[in-house]
Amino acid sequence: QVQLVESGGGLVQAGGSLRLSCAASGSIASIHAMGWYRQAPGKQRELIAAIISGGSTNYADSVKGRFTISRDNAKNTVDLQMNSLKPEDTAVYYCNAKVVVVTTLSMYDYWGQGTQVTVSS
Repeated sequence: QVQLVESGGGLVQAGGSLRLSCAASGSIASIHAMGWYRQAPGKQRELIAAIISGGSTNYADSVKGRFTISRDNAKNTVDLQMNSLKPEDTAVYYCNAKVVVVTTLSMYDYWGQGTQVTVSS
């Protein structure tokens, strides 16, 4: 069993910054990848940023240059630094991890509960 817990969401004015954090815990053998998704009202959930075990990253075009994803492998955490926030960034942000679990050494996809980010004009 693996759990992901997000923190750092809140209300911020346009142009401001927030830092989201996600911690994974449980029967973890290794984590192949961690990422951040977001879902705005009436929209599909979309991938915002991801980081792979080897360190490579990818970003959605809408956040490239403004958001930075980082990972601490020792602590099984991933952060998302969000700068120059815009009202269209308002969404629930979800942490995702592809985890190799101890019991089967098979990889499974896990999700956090989500944290609200609201950017005001």
